[in-house]
Amino acid sequence: MRVLGFSDLDAYRAHLSAHEAEWATLDGLCQIPISRFWRDREVFDFLVAEVLPTLAAAALERGQTKVRVWSAGCASGEEPYSLRLAWRLVAEGEFPSVGISIIATDANEAMLARAEAGRYRQSSLHDLPPELVDRAFGRTGDLHQIRPELRRDIVFLRQDIRSKMPEGPFDLILCRNLIFTYFDDAAQSGLLAEICARLRPGAALVIGSRETLPQPHQDLAPWNGPAPIYRLLAP
Repeated sequence: MRVLGFSDLDAYRAHLSAHEAEWATLDGLCQIPISRFWRDREVFDFLVAEVLPTLAAAALERGQTKVRVWSAGCASGEEPYSLRLAWRLVAEGEFPSVGISIIATDANEAMLARAEAGRYRQSSLHDLPPELVDRAFGRTGDLHQIRPELRRDIVFLRQDIRSKMPEGPFDLILCRNLIFTYFDDAAQSGLLAEICARLRPGAALVIGSRETLPQPHQDLAPWNGPAPIYRLLAP
């Protein structure tokens, strides 16, 4: 409103009615692209200890050599890179013959450009266990540069989850602090159904630590652990 010179909401509402393109600007301003590496540490600790090994073992039983992951609303890339680092910790010790494939999506083109660059300030790393910092980053001046081996197996795509999603099936989907925080009940229920349709039976869905799923969600059962993680039940 300051940029456009409007003194009250009625004037801005009138501007929205007369200029359809302004809705896209407003939509972008309503997004809150906050992210950090290993955000909600208990989530990633549990992924490493329980979830990823279980999904890797299931992939081997199916005769597959890849665990497919979707990071929805990836912002500037901290979440998918954290997933890749978590996978490295698991695969090195238990599943060296299994790989990972991560699709990371976001609606914000500027955030995706930052993700592709893979350079971060120290403030993005303060949740990451100190012993993992050197394994994940080199230094480029004052910035931390993600190591090349952690860039592999990640594809960044510009997609607005309200209108487009990557094709499944996925073994793991992270949709944290996005639709179950900012969207209304009808949108939450509809998008949850589309997400579940992209999960294979036994796959995991991770939501935000302060989020709850809309009712009903009878096809999902909580994964017994400290984090808000669910498994898709077999039909």
